Amino acid sequence: MRLLLDTHVLIWYVGRREALSQTARSMIRDPVNDKFISLASLWEISIKVSLGKLKLAKPTSLVVSDCLEAGLKLLPITIEHTHAVERLPWLHRDPFDRMLIAQAQCDELAIITQDAKLRDYQVKLIW
Repeated sequence: MRLLLDTHVLIWYVGRREALSQTARSMIRDPVNDKFISLASLWEISIKVSLGKLKLAKPTSLVVSDCLEAGLKLLPITIEHTHAVERLPWLHRDPFDRMLIAQAQCDELAIITQDAKLRDYQVKLIW
């Protein structure tokens, strides 16, 4: 299965794995699954760290390195993704979540998330 970690899932994965559901942990651990982290999530984390709204145990660059070493792959933002965001209905206002939804739809990814607001979109969610 192809999986996209929501930003909060990525943060919990690197610092508070106990906050993840059992299903989320097992899906992320399963080597059969392709796991992705969006550049949009890294951008969101960097903004929150710079504003003092988020504290990480290590610098963002090390978080990314740890994720890559653990087998997660970076998902770039493409022109196709930006066009997909433009076509999304305005059911959710968070620009980072909207990009994750667009990426999941374009690239046929299931999103691992606890965010129930994403249910209103046509995308597979896992928690």
